[in-house]
Amino acid sequence: MSSSSIVLFTASCRAVVLKVECSICCCGCECLSHTFCLSLPGAQGQFPIVQNMTVTEGGIANLTCRVEHNDNTSLQWSNPAQQTLFFGDKKALRDNRIELVRATSQELTISISEVTLADEGMYTCSLFTMPVKTAKAFLTVLGVPKKPEINGLTKPLLEGDQITLTCVTSGSKPAADVRWFKNEKEIKGAKEVNASGKTFTVKSSLQLLVNRHDDGVAYTCRVDHVSLTATHEETTQVLEVHYAPYVEIKHSIPAPLEGQYLKLECVPHGNPSPDPVLWTKDGGELPDLDRVIVEGRELTFMSLNKTDNGTYRCEATNHLGTSHAEYKLVVKDPNALPGPPDHALIGGIVAVVVFATLCLIIVLGRYLARHKGSCDTEYWSNCC
Repeated sequence: MSSSSIVLFTASCRAVVLKVECSICCCGCECLSHTFCLSLPGAQGQFPIVQNMTVTEGGIANLTCRVEHNDNTSLQWSNPAQQTLFFGDKKALRDNRIELVRATSQELTISISEVTLADEGMYTCSLFTMPVKTAKAFLTVLGVPKKPEINGLTKPLLEGDQITLTCVTSGSKPAADVRWFKNEKEIKGAKEVNASGKTFTVKSSLQLLVNRHDDGVAYTCRVDHVSLTATHEETTQVLEVHYAPYVEIKHSIPAPLEGQYLKLECVPHGNPSPDPVLWTKDGGELPDLDRVIVEGRELTFMSLNKTDNGTYRCEATNHLGTSHAEYKLVVKDPNALPGPPDHALIGGIVAVVVFATLCLIIVLGRYLARHKGSCDTEYWSNCC
């Protein structure tokens, strides 16, 4: 560095200043020449004003340094390695990401684009008074978590399998928050945080004993982080569980009568789907009748009669097993059903009861009359 100085008394300066012409040369950079004023002791200097800043990795950081009522004294920004970035409006470090935003006697603002974690640290703004006054601003860079991955899932699963689902996200700073959801309902996982340089890798695990009710269930791993201001990162996996079938039979009417239409539907549940199904009657084949129709899972009786009575079985099979359900058909005669109560019969029964009661009263009266209506205590005790 070379410099020369002269003391000037000029009407443009409100105090005695030292005018300095300075040349700065650094490795790999062109030499810069700049003339600036240093306030001499006793001059009205000002402290630079800066602010800490937080930016997301890959974003843009704007660093601003201000002074009030500056008397043409120069401002400078330097990085955490104490390399000069800008000296006034002169760029000192060859880095295409660093640009000048504004340079006046009272402000020096620069921008750093495509910020990386390596840019984090303490930046210094210097005001070249005598002595030099500085202010420090800390640049915090947030590491953005990567989209989470869910490991440990194989397809298809079998009912009874025990599995461990692990959600992994890396690159976050500070450590990201990882949460699990089962069909949008939050469930708790086991969390593990590991540091890797300046960033963190976060894992969360779920242990599951799967059954048929887990077939089609969606498990979502969601990552929340301060750098994800408007949204969150998430990954979803849907379980496919294979299980042996179970069967139920649905019927169209509760109490079948002769001549009625009846439909029996075989509803098998299983994965893979047990299709087709097999209908049998009383352990044998179905009767070959025009009015008995089998279409897929449905067994239809166009017009019932008592010859249709019997036990009907629906059987379903997949590669994991076989299951069946039974329906006992009893066809009733609509004419044999109990009718409304017979009021004449009821009246006759009441009349018989009344007549019997009157006869009993008459017989008892005659008996008492024969004994002259008297009875000693012993008699009554024997009678009563």
